[in-house]
Amino acid sequence: MAIQPAAAAAPTKFSDDLAAFLPHLSLDERGQEVLAGAESAAAALAALEKAQLLDEAMRLAAQALPAREAVWWACMCSRHTAASGARPEAEAALRDLAEEWVRRQGDAQRRAAMAAAQASGFDSPEAWAAVGAFWSGDSMAPPEAPKVPPEPHFRGLAVAGSVALAAARGDARLREARLLRFLASARDISRGGAGRLDPEMG
Repeated sequence: MAIQPAAAAAPTKFSDDLAAFLPHLSLDERGQEVLAGAESAAAALAALEKAQLLDEAMRLAAQALPAREAVWWACMCSRHTAASGARPEAEAALRDLAEEWVRRQGDAQRRAAMAAAQASGFDSPEAWAAVGAFWSGDSMAPPEAPKVPPEPHFRGLAVAGSVALAAARGDARLREARLLRFLASARDISRGGAGRLDPEMG
């Protein structure tokens, strides 16, 4: 399935609070120059992609998407490269937990996702999608303890880690082409689409 990128000026679900998440994009001097004058996340994303700063664009999308959409995006990217996974069944189970949080967004779902990610050793795209779900809640502490809210950018860091691992999984030569497809998926999700990507052949 080929997802067509949305026009930068079209309304999206991307947050336009660029000042809040730009510090978390690890931009070098060139990246900062590329984003000079950008007034929306969609415009910033387009500028980074045009400059072939795909990692920076991916990190921006992870921070700019709302929590539910960001975790779903991580799941779609992990599904795309799942055939190259080390433990397909275990990784699929982790992704299912993250997707269950997307559908229900309950505390039980996000805690189940985090427990499974921790048990897995945090070594897969699916595990970090599950962490993204957990960090989308209101507390990182145990249910019986006083709440310890995650920092607002934590969820984006987890999602970016998931997407980066999905892009590099298996044949690393495919990484750039995958990132381009992943960015198209993020745009589709930001416009209300499902962002689905056809699975790669194993």
